[in-house]
Amino acid sequence: MINCGFFTKLKAMGYDFDDNDAKTFERRLEHPRNRLALDRQNRLMIDMLKPMRGQSVLDIGCGTGARLMPLLQMGLDVTAIDVSEHMIRVAAQKTGSRVELRRASAEDLPFEDNAFNFSYLVTTLEFVENPRQALAEACRVTKDRIFVGIVNRYSIQSVEYRLSGIFTGSPYRHARFYSIWEIKRMLRDILGDVPISWKTQCRIPRGCGWMLQNLETFEPAKSSPFGGFAGLVVSLIPRYRVRPLDIRCAAETPTVMLVSIIP
Repeated sequence: MINCGFFTKLKAMGYDFDDNDAKTFERRLEHPRNRLALDRQNRLMIDMLKPMRGQSVLDIGCGTGARLMPLLQMGLDVTAIDVSEHMIRVAAQKTGSRVELRRASAEDLPFEDNAFNFSYLVTTLEFVENPRQALAEACRVTKDRIFVGIVNRYSIQSVEYRLSGIFTGSPYRHARFYSIWEIKRMLRDILGDVPISWKTQCRIPRGCGWMLQNLETFEPAKSSPFGGFAGLVVSLIPRYRVRPLDIRCAAETPTVMLVSIIP
């Protein structure tokens, strides 16, 4: 189901992908190596979020819907938003009516507080106008855990994306890249000292041999702060507002004691 008319005006939209951008992302996924990288990223996200059948999850910046099918196959209740109507249209073609799709800004989510068990932003912060506000909105609408997936600023892949943006005009020419520590700092500014864990995935360049490329799957490689794709999970701690309790009660009539003094 698509709801593109929720907002008449989207605030803090950042970069709005057009039809050519949507086609570019779809063409990239046709390459077997890119498809393998996507599958590994999805597995990392699911392993870190640990969702269970029937729970709800929100994809913030779903793009063409490349990460939606594994969640549907797990029996999750999936909702997705994206600021681009072109991306939403492609995602709808893939998922039909199994996902509630809305056109909305990551910085202004059209959902109530604590509406979802989980939410995730994967290569979304790179394109929004205000990444801190996008994270704050994710924290507002989520009850349990949030996954943030980024192209690691301190990786070879971020350099490749920058160069491809310059020389090929890919959508990544509009991207801003972040490090693990920058994302952790923003989350702690919003939530305080909450549990945050992270892992990365290294992407060994082609031509390095199959032995080196198999290092991508080794668990110790996921602890490298220079992996091309970094995934962070924040566990949300319930916070309660405290306000004075207004108790109304009738005032008691004071008892007057009359003392008679006899001379």
